[in-house]
Amino acid sequence: MSPALARPAPRRRAGPLAAALPAIAFVALFGLGPLAVMAVFSVLKAAPHGGVEWQISAEGWRALLSRRDIFDGGLHLSADHLLIYGRSFLSALVTTALCVAVGFPLAWFIATRTPARRKWWVLAVTVPFWSSLLVRTLALMLILGDRGLVNGALIGLGLIQQPLRMLYTEVAVMAGLVYASLPFMVLPVYSALARLDPRLVEAAADLHAGRWSILRHVLWPAARPGVLAGALLVFVPALGAYVVPLVLGGGRSMMIGDLIALQFGSSRNWPLGAAESIVLLAGVLAALAIHRRLEKRP
Repeated sequence: MSPALARPAPRRRAGPLAAALPAIAFVALFGLGPLAVMAVFSVLKAAPHGGVEWQISAEGWRALLSRRDIFDGGLHLSADHLLIYGRSFLSALVTTALCVAVGFPLAWFIATRTPARRKWWVLAVTVPFWSSLLVRTLALMLILGDRGLVNGALIGLGLIQQPLRMLYTEVAVMAGLVYASLPFMVLPVYSALARLDPRLVEAAADLHAGRWSILRHVLWPAARPGVLAGALLVFVPALGAYVVPLVLGGGRSMMIGDLIALQFGSSRNWPLGAAESIVLLAGVLAALAIHRRLEKRP
């Protein structure tokens, strides 16, 4: 037998689908699995002391827009959930807008530094990620408190006589959300602006273009993909934020995350909490759809 005939046949390489099976299984188990559990729990009956009873019931979904009278058991329309969801969406939108307003100039500043200095500015932006969100939020309490750094500085400068009440207010919650989300806006915008040829800005200035024209016709088209990506990265976590509103808001301004945690905690109404979670997921999917549509626009 010739050597060519005696050579063993080459092994078949695994296809792309076979190679991706472990990742697909992981996502299906730990990603889609909990969502399926929430969908099932939302149509079951709440158990008296937490958990669910395996009986089909629409009480969880009905409680989103109504409440049951404790005396006659009748249902009455209630806009409490709509107000909380509206407040959460508005807070997420304002957080995103503030992150764009602050993050765009900061990203442009970093992108215009020398390559040796850029890495240090990027490091400074990412330093907050070195500690947990809870630790950073507790640090903000020390800064915004009645005896915190802000009030101490204002009193020391003679600008105020009494401490300003900032903690446990909407201002504190918004400051915490912006602080926690700002790096997610700065980094994508910086990545987009770093690829921009600075000679284009110089050419626009040589052609007597004003700052607004340069921003609109040169910088914005280059930064737009990064701004859209950053807006999505900021909006989605801010929509379901739990730690920041709870710690800095003191539970006075309830958000969607606080409401869902309340149902699975002290209220022990798991079907209602599952229904609220699915509504939150629908809001996130709507944001993804809007983001996808904006990406396709020229």
